Amino acid sequence: MRYAYFFSLKEIIHYFLLNSTQISLVFHKRIRKGAKMKNKVKIIDKKSVVVSPECQFGENVVVHENVVLVGECKLGDGVEIFGSTRIENCEIGAGTKIVASMLEKSVIGANNNIGPFSRIRPKTKTGDGVRIGNFVEIKNSSIGNGSKIAHLAYVGDADVGAGVNIGCGAIFVNYNGKTKSRIRVKDGAFIGSNCNLIAPLTIGENSYICAGTTVTESTEKEDFVIGRVKPTVKSKRAKKYLKRD
Repeated sequence: MRYAYFFSLKEIIHYFLLNSTQISLVFHKRIRKGAKMKNKVKIIDKKSVVVSPECQFGENVVVHENVVLVGECKLGDGVEIFGSTRIENCEIGAGTKIVASMLEKSVIGANNNIGPFSRIRPKTKTGDGVRIGNFVEIKNSSIGNGSKIAHLAYVGDADVGAGVNIGCGAIFVNYNGKTKSRIRVKDGAFIGSNCNLIAPLTIGENSYICAGTTVTESTEKEDFVIGRVKPTVKSKRAKKYLKRD
């Protein structure tokens, strides 16, 4: 297992004035705090794991191969980090599992399931029992207890309540080219697949947004929202467009 070291310019200049023995003592002092985690953490492949000395670990933590923990990471009891994950300055709640994902400057609740291939950007906070699946990006948002964002979605500058389902391909449209605005989704709301929520707006408690709908105005409690273009069907015309030259 390797340790990542971060030094100020003042420290670097100071180390140039030391001999090799003194430098070794300084390095040992810097990593001592990180080395204490060996009794608490199971490292699957020590040669491929990088850990900053500032990291803190609970009991029964498991770290798999090719994991990088940078800065002041805090991992709670029973956390399991699977391969090809990078975590920077995050707090990870007890029992959470993270697979092949990137997390930065965020707070993750207990018993979350994240990944594979999720990206959690700075200022994100999740509650307990949250599911964040493959190819989901979240930034500067809060996600309530038990909410699910299973795949292929973008949630930015949002406050999502508890028990919310956000479907595949849903986009929180938070930027109009000049300013960024927030979106609020209240408890129990259902956001169908391929929906666009145009900020700023609020989705009411237990509202149902049908798949393929673009929402530009706030909804009230238990509203049902659908906005689709009626399809035009031309019988037996497909051959014309499938014909190859």
